[in-house]
Amino acid sequence: MTSIKLKTPTTGEYEQPTGLFINNEFVKGVDGKTFEVINPSDESVICSIHEATEKDVDIAVSAARKAFEGSWRKEAPEKRGRLLVKLADLFEQNMDLLAAVESLDNGKSITMSKGDVGAAAGCLRYYGGWADKIEGKVVDTTPDTFNYIKKEPIGVCGQIIPWNFPLLMWSWKIGPAIACGNVVILKSAEQTPLSALVAARLVKEAGFPPGVVNIISGFGKVAGAAISSHMDIDKVAFTGSTVVGRQIMKAAAGSNLKKVTLELGGKSPNIVFEDADIDNAISWVNFGIFYNHGQCCCAGSRIYVQDTIYDKFIQRFKERAEANKVGDPFHEETFQGPQVSQLQFDRIMGYIEDGKKAGAKVETGGKRKGDKGYFIEPTIFSNVTEDMKIVQEEIFGPVCTISKFKTKEEVVKIGNNTTYGLAAAVHTKNLNTAIEVSNALKAGTVWVNTYNTLHWQLPFGGYKESGIGRELGEAALENYTQTKTVSIRLGDALFG
Repeated sequence: MTSIKLKTPTTGEYEQPTGLFINNEFVKGVDGKTFEVINPSDESVICSIHEATEKDVDIAVSAARKAFEGSWRKEAPEKRGRLLVKLADLFEQNMDLLAAVESLDNGKSITMSKGDVGAAAGCLRYYGGWADKIEGKVVDTTPDTFNYIKKEPIGVCGQIIPWNFPLLMWSWKIGPAIACGNVVILKSAEQTPLSALVAARLVKEAGFPPGVVNIISGFGKVAGAAISSHMDIDKVAFTGSTVVGRQIMKAAAGSNLKKVTLELGGKSPNIVFEDADIDNAISWVNFGIFYNHGQCCCAGSRIYVQDTIYDKFIQRFKERAEANKVGDPFHEETFQGPQVSQLQFDRIMGYIEDGKKAGAKVETGGKRKGDKGYFIEPTIFSNVTEDMKIVQEEIFGPVCTISKFKTKEEVVKIGNNTTYGLAAAVHTKNLNTAIEVSNALKAGTVWVNTYNTLHWQLPFGGYKESGIGRELGEAALENYTQTKTVSIRLGDALFG
């Protein structure tokens, strides 16, 4: 059996694929293994999904290679674009179902899930528009030489996505890869495989040829490792932790030296100057850390507030955090649902306890919410020092620290005092301050008077240990193309 009838609170009964999507068909794993998918809201088992092993990765790679070396490589770019646009249309037409499935196994609020589906559709449509605009150029060197430079697809691309934004990461990876003419084997996170499989069904409906897009479910240590080290995969793209990113780089280097792009962790500073609009800053600081339950690689988890407004800010920020609705993700008013898994819940609570033992003050939160599901109260720590684990290490949950600063120079120094460099934010009414501090911060994205406002047209990626390469925008196309130079000596032999 490769599908099952499931229900969501908002859409009712639907057909949930449970197989591996290989060569445009849902199939069982070769070894017949399955794994359970857990509902993080009530800790119940939703269903069981077929698990991909190394053998299944081999089959998916063979299907992808056959597609790439066959008609797909010769397909007109315009057709690739039309397929992506059609897929985007199907995402929008099936928004309610995709969002409900996303909330079911991820736990994010239904409102945010719908936003994710809309953004995924926008990303796919954007790259559909790029498909026939990937151009080469002619370069003059000498009168008797004709030179042209062209961009070609890399080939078979392995893609490993995380559990915090399943559908968004699905589109971020597949969109540019397909636009550039590649084929894909995408592995979803074992915690959240359901929406990726529903989206796979839309791939076939959109008209993609067999083998071009393959979606498998499985564990990182098995299927993810097989993708990273596979000798017939030409490129691997990964979004997740820095620890696993290092392992993927080693596997890629130790196999066929496949190309690698990594979008990794962060410990982003969110800086509030004394001249900021306080109401606006509090709103965006709250959104910056507690959005998506704090399970966001670019979360603004280190908050720095100028000393002259610190007392006023922290009191109002506490009140705002305590007003966040934490609960059932299928209630429209819910802002924060459960953490994704027991493992993640335990990890976050461990950091909270460590912060308490280190002497940090819990301004609000710091406890489990309720006795069922993986819910954690929005948590703010003050009285922290820069050497504490809760300040230096990525927690990936609804936990932040807040500290005072006096000068621009001081806050830039402590803002950059991290091994990460994914994102940052500056809140001020002074344009000079905004530009000066933004330019001084070592981060791939800096927001001013806002936070977490990503867009598919804007490149996203990190400095330092936050990754290699860029997602989104035109920049992402560089991850999925390789450059060929053709130099022709003109003469009688060629032109008679």
